[in-house]
Amino acid sequence: MVIGQELLSCHLTLAYIGPGAGFAFLGSFFILDLALLLSFVSIISLPFRFVFALFRRRRISGPGLVRRAVVVGMDGLDPARVRKLMAAGELPNFSRLAEQGTFSELETTCPPISPVAWSSFATGANPGKHGIFDFLNRDLRTYIPELSSCRIDRKGIQLLRRSTPFWKILGDHGIFSTILRVPVTFPPDRFRGLMLSAMCVPDLRGTQGTYTLYEENGVSRTRDGGMRIPVTFDSAGKCTTFLPGPPAGGWGDALQVRVRIKVDREKASAVVRLGAERVSLVQGEYSDWIPVGFRRGLRKAHGVCRLLLVSVKPTVRLYLTPINLDPEHPDLPISHPDYYAIYLAKLHGTFATLGLAEDTAALNDGVIDDAAFLRQAWDIQHTREDTFFDALKRTRSGVCAIVFDLPDRVQHMFYRYVREGLSSTGAEDPASVRAIDDVYSGMDSLLGRVMKELGPESALFVMSDHGFTDFSRAVNINVWLEQEGYLVRKANAAGAAYLADVDWEKTTAYSFGLSGIYLNLRGRESRGIVQPGSENEALKKEIIAKLSILRDPAGDKAAIRKIYESSKTYSGPYSEDGPDLIVGYESGYRVSWDSAKGSLGTDLFVDNNHCWSGDHCIDRDLVPGVLFSNRKMNLSGRRPAIIDIAPTILSLFGIATPDYMDGKALGVEKESAGN
Repeated sequence: MVIGQELLSCHLTLAYIGPGAGFAFLGSFFILDLALLLSFVSIISLPFRFVFALFRRRRISGPGLVRRAVVVGMDGLDPARVRKLMAAGELPNFSRLAEQGTFSELETTCPPISPVAWSSFATGANPGKHGIFDFLNRDLRTYIPELSSCRIDRKGIQLLRRSTPFWKILGDHGIFSTILRVPVTFPPDRFRGLMLSAMCVPDLRGTQGTYTLYEENGVSRTRDGGMRIPVTFDSAGKCTTFLPGPPAGGWGDALQVRVRIKVDREKASAVVRLGAERVSLVQGEYSDWIPVGFRRGLRKAHGVCRLLLVSVKPTVRLYLTPINLDPEHPDLPISHPDYYAIYLAKLHGTFATLGLAEDTAALNDGVIDDAAFLRQAWDIQHTREDTFFDALKRTRSGVCAIVFDLPDRVQHMFYRYVREGLSSTGAEDPASVRAIDDVYSGMDSLLGRVMKELGPESALFVMSDHGFTDFSRAVNINVWLEQEGYLVRKANAAGAAYLADVDWEKTTAYSFGLSGIYLNLRGRESRGIVQPGSENEALKKEIIAKLSILRDPAGDKAAIRKIYESSKTYSGPYSEDGPDLIVGYESGYRVSWDSAKGSLGTDLFVDNNHCWSGDHCIDRDLVPGVLFSNRKMNLSGRRPAIIDIAPTILSLFGIATPDYMDGKALGVEKESAGN
């Protein structure tokens, strides 16, 4: 039994753009062969690269202030909520750190989107220099959106982030770094240190996360972020089905393994045989990580997943997480050196490797409930803490940095409980209501453990890339562009995504992604009609003037706070690769799911009724991040920015800020506070 073209037809489903969808770019089994070959070459060349590194190593350019710098990234930690919980006495370690050292808001990027912000953190540069403007970019020939951070094709795997991250500069000066799960590090950098990749690492199917649901008497369906497979049980409670894996290649079908399920409805349990593995399940409890292999001839693709028996009555529903790359047998490069992921798996056990591992799509689709999502997210968090503290003990000098995703994922999915009087279930579950505050408390406990591990020779920075707010109303920018005559749809438009319905011969502006508007510029887009120069500038000013006054008829509220021109916001060689205009929404608003995927739609404003109910893709001034440090900082009356972190870390080791960096080193005292 095969799934044919159905799985491959969703090769442009989106990850963060939609509520947890996938973005398939693993074109065929050939890519796994190529990655394996590259890993083998990397391993056998290790001794030669080590000798070469000894000869090319340079010395530090000046006296250093610290022996070690520790950076703890907490994605999405919001300064307003931090202050509120600190005032209530619920964050004692953050309060102590603020009193002894420094606490400040941290200016984020434009737009305040995770891959953009963390790329600026790594490089100390604005998006015009590192080239990451959104989760997506577009192919100028076809107008088809593509992942902005990396490209996988028959030529290999390429990281599309430009500029040089601070850890490579440190390595060039002989300073070792351990960099764990910083976004936009897939494939991993080659430098003097260790790295585990994060955001944009695909699953084994080549998407950014596609779950599988086996549903008794269900309907076969593949959609953004998930695949539903109907099953039928015999009188003994048995059924045989299949698990789709990576695309097989030129035939268009996916590789698959056999799945056999035997359910005991009275005991609310099941036994699942997944390939060669036998798994016993109790309703409501996750399995451990289960290895699953997909063969083509003599080659095998290695994955791991977890299973959850969601229900047995009235119907059986069995959920499988996205098939993560197996860290013990990584078929794509997810760490540097290549064996580092294997070492971590041997030390701590199998772990999630997917860039967006918390399955927001499954919760959004009602496949799992709040409690199941939280268990999954916290399990991932605890494993990453184990990895981090091991790295902290082993990185006695240099830099140890990690980014924890938990605050971001839980705030995205549980902000609906923050809205007064709103509950998605109609029954206020205390764990769901407190889910966000519990995460902040968990981050405080984590911080307390970190502080105990540090001595006076270590500088600590705790930071977030942006804050968070409510996402109640969605705006379809493409609908507005069509209403104003800037975008024209084809006569036979069928409601397709990815800009497929646009008549490019008549369209002057279009939108996709989380914040951008693009002009259909002649000489840049393949079918551009807007003349560069005065016509282009006049069109931008016209759109800004009209869109800036857009109001939501529900409550007569302003939906847009500010619109930025990229030519005035960005500088650098890649400035023209991003959107021409960046929309900064008011709090409570965000681009709609349809518009983000390049669908035209019909409604300009719609209620956002998804579980994905919190967001940060609005005006950057409304969602600053946070910065804590155990060192007093001389901020000279200014708010530090995320682009300042890289030059600050370099300065701690006596390295001058490179000319290409836009950030400025923050004045940091030599002595650590509170030690």
